[in-house]
Amino acid sequence: MIKPPLLLDNAAVRRHLALEALLPAIAQALIDLSAGRVVQPMRTVLELAEPGSLLFVKPARTAGALATKLITQMPGNPARGLPTMIATLLLLDPATGVPLAVMDATWLTELRTAAVSAVATRALRDGSPKRLAILGSGALARSHARALRAVVPLTNIRVWSPTRANAMRCAAEIGGTACADAESAVRDADIVVTVTNASTPVLLGRWLKPGALVHAVGAPRPTWRELDDEAMRNYVIADHRRAAETESGDVILSNSTVQCEIGEVLAGTVQVPAGATVIFKALGQAVEDAVAAQLVYAAATAKEV
Repeated sequence: MIKPPLLLDNAAVRRHLALEALLPAIAQALIDLSAGRVVQPMRTVLELAEPGSLLFVKPARTAGALATKLITQMPGNPARGLPTMIATLLLLDPATGVPLAVMDATWLTELRTAAVSAVATRALRDGSPKRLAILGSGALARSHARALRAVVPLTNIRVWSPTRANAMRCAAEIGGTACADAESAVRDADIVVTVTNASTPVLLGRWLKPGALVHAVGAPRPTWRELDDEAMRNYVIADHRRAAETESGDVILSNSTVQCEIGEVLAGTVQVPAGATVIFKALGQAVEDAVAAQLVYAAATAKEV
């Protein structure tokens, strides 16, 4: 008889997913992805009835995990008192296909996305104090402040959002300063994070400090972008080359060349030019969800015992 899967709500996932365990797991997952040790088809995107509404389906198989994440993006949800994006993850036994757990993947997605940026920061920059700019004021802005603090000292954090009140609220929560415009947030920043819902550029290349590191996290569709052409003329690294070249408007619309994958940098097979201004385009890979879910399940079942 098949045992019913473990059901984990978002609060339970928060309790069981520790950043200190997630960082090395994400690093290894990205190395394995670039080395071809992960089975991960391109995500499926299904348009839904309500304009702008989408369903993303993201499966992945590693040596020890099999998982699929479902994400819905529903622009009308805030008026219903619901989040715009809702994520649910199904974790299966890779040997038998038996469902092990169904979990709310809201916090899992927020933390693993920021963990990818943190892992990349540690690989691409030294550990000296850095100035951080965040364009965007939602959940990913908050998780990035937390994850980046874990890998590099931050001397200050500047936050910009199209909605001034949101920027002020986010800045207060993460110990930063709200900026009236994106340029003032970005100028002289060592690290820039773009986590907006923008479909047209909010970050201009002329604002970037030479040698800056940009984590371009938003704009996950071929016709959307957060960065202008000048920004994209810098050294571009992707979490997954094929995904960036087929799904990222930042890459496609600027005709940029993806120089390498972050997994290759982490494995030491590619050396990034010293002093380069780097654009790290991360689209969020299913393998990251799989290894994060594996950690959650292991922690949850260990506590049960």
